[in-house]
Amino acid sequence: MTRKPKKAAAVRRPSQAARGASRNVAPEAKSTGSRKAAAVEGVLPGMTAKKTTQRQGFKTNEFIVYPAHGVGQILAIEEQEIAGAKLELFVINFIKDKMTLRVPTAKIVSVGMRKLAEPPLVKRALETLKGRARIKRTMWSRRAQEYEAKINSGDIVAIAEVVRDLFRSDTQPEQSYSERQLYEAALDRLSREIAAVQKVTETEAIKEIEGALAKGPRRGPKPAEEAAADDASEEEAA
Repeated sequence: MTRKPKKAAAVRRPSQAARGASRNVAPEAKSTGSRKAAAVEGVLPGMTAKKTTQRQGFKTNEFIVYPAHGVGQILAIEEQEIAGAKLELFVINFIKDKMTLRVPTAKIVSVGMRKLAEPPLVKRALETLKGRARIKRTMWSRRAQEYEAKINSGDIVAIAEVVRDLFRSDTQPEQSYSERQLYEAALDRLSREIAAVQKVTETEAIKEIEGALAKGPRRGPKPAEEAAADDASEEEAA
């Protein structure tokens, strides 16, 4: 009879301690759960909104224009951890150049990345090709720098100006090697964007560009006086 109360007391004491422990731990568990809930409800949506803002509306599979390289396609949006911090990147593929570039989403404004030109702006660029060539009477090296800056600006109208100014018809004097290089670079950038906007091949886009150039003024032989002036200018540039 004396052993039963002892056993009962031994059983009750652990159960009381367990209940006390559970009472002490429960508030902490609840508070921890609330902190986790706050993290999910507060921080994550904020981070998502920030990422969406950084992306500037760019999406996977979209064609874009990167000023230094021309038209590319966003293959993916991925995260990489650098120096303990997560960095969101656009993975951009330039098919013709066989190159893949990773650009931080937070840097797209500073690098000048933009969406493809709207059709009205493409039309304006094509109209620019029909205009009169504007060649400054300056040293070729300076003009070449200006042309290169326009090509790398990513501005479709500025690129069209380079194509217009450096274009030579069959009846005009041939281009120098450096002129030809710049002309082909500008033509490549312009044709690739027109092809992407109009959803045609680059060959078709080039034909459209050449058709617009053919409609420009004075694409035939130059008057004797103007040709002599140009020859003198080229001699000074050399």
